[in-house]
Amino acid sequence: MKAISLFFIGLFFVTSCSQKKQPIQGETEFQRNLNSEFKDASKSPLKKKDRKDFRGLEFFKVDSAYVVQATLKTTPDEQPFKMKTTTDRLPEYVKYGEITFNLENETFTLNVFRDLDLMKEEGFEDYLFLPFLDDTNGDETYGGGRYLDLRIPEGDVMIVDFNKAYNPYCAYNEKYSCPIVPRDNYVGVNIKAGVKAFEVNRE
Repeated sequence: MKAISLFFIGLFFVTSCSQKKQPIQGETEFQRNLNSEFKDASKSPLKKKDRKDFRGLEFFKVDSAYVVQATLKTTPDEQPFKMKTTTDRLPEYVKYGEITFNLENETFTLNVFRDLDLMKEEGFEDYLFLPFLDDTNGDETYGGGRYLDLRIPEGDVMIVDFNKAYNPYCAYNEKYSCPIVPRDNYVGVNIKAGVKAFEVNRE
């Protein structure tokens, strides 16, 4: 009888734990991966008090209108420079080129960069950094702008998916040092795609 009682107690405990463990939120793999990272104490940029109540980042609805085809023009003669950040840190970047695309019947050209330290790491040899500003900043999105991760294409055409735009870590925690988006990388429309401004989700 005692063994049966212990069995049901154990079953109740396992069931309760599984019910408390909520699935990772997200409409796409990108969103689920980002939410998973933010829930992981070893990777999350969130402050401990914010991570405790974290349920998931808020995203705009995925919209194919913000997946654009861009033309890349490389600028091989650029010199490395120290990019300004939200702290005294000055990481070295180099402008790799310019991408030109159409969005909402307007043409925009943005600079893309390479992090000179990151490009030496395995898996990041072809990584491009695209920081950008748009008209949602300070309202629906983080005031300091957002980032996109890109890869060097084989030719001069690449796909830019603004649904994968994410916030700098300093949008969540001031202890981080984040590159400041250059004013030249301003897109003069509302890019209602990607991550929204951060608010702690509470039950």
